[in-house]
Amino acid sequence: MQLDQPLTEKELDDLDQFLLGERTPEDAMTLDHLHGYMTAIAIGPETIMPAEWIPRIWGDDGKQVPKYRNEKEADRIFNLIMRFYNEVVITFEVAPKEFEPLFVEYEHEGKSLMNAEAWCWGFWEGMELRPGSWDEIWDSEIGELMRPIYLLGADEIEEEELPEVEDPVKAHKLALDIEANLPAIHKFWIPRRKAPVGTLKREEPKVGRNDDCPCGSGKKYKKCCGAEQQ
Repeated sequence: MQLDQPLTEKELDDLDQFLLGERTPEDAMTLDHLHGYMTAIAIGPETIMPAEWIPRIWGDDGKQVPKYRNEKEADRIFNLIMRFYNEVVITFEVAPKEFEPLFVEYEHEGKSLMNAEAWCWGFWEGMELRPGSWDEIWDSEIGELMRPIYLLGADEIEEEELPEVEDPVKAHKLALDIEANLPAIHKFWIPRRKAPVGTLKREEPKVGRNDDCPCGSGKKYKKCCGAEQQ
């Protein structure tokens, strides 16, 4: 399957079940958490390679990996994740106003509401991969558009802001605001987006071509992220 093919409903469900399964680390992201994470990476100020962001799907330290049954399963999960990510990228490139964040829908007092909290946690974690790089948008004329993501995604908010997120109806309104604001946030970074840095200081030994890829795909480095650098 080509990496630019959107996931089918069954494939999306398969990925969801794998993320929630017993063979993934306890701190692995849920599907909505992952979607927010990938959205920040896709539209943010710097290009971040999969070898850096994929390992953190399984845990904050980036060192945990799932217990794949075999290499075929590892390949399939890696393929699903990359296609899930590429769908985000392509949607923003082609029709940013049609992008739909993957929020959780639930019933509250007879009304259908959206819970964007886990999605925002993911977006915030994506931002924290390059925290200083996001400063410009906070200080810009559209900085206020980031506020709903901050309220629902930040580790800590001000005590006087808590009523905005603890009330289900107000939190639902924040979710609607996020969906409406994302195209402008994406547009802000288009002329400013930086390519990956060519030379990085390594804190660990260089990965060999025949070593396991650090992205957690289960593949050898030369057949995974190493192939992208050739």
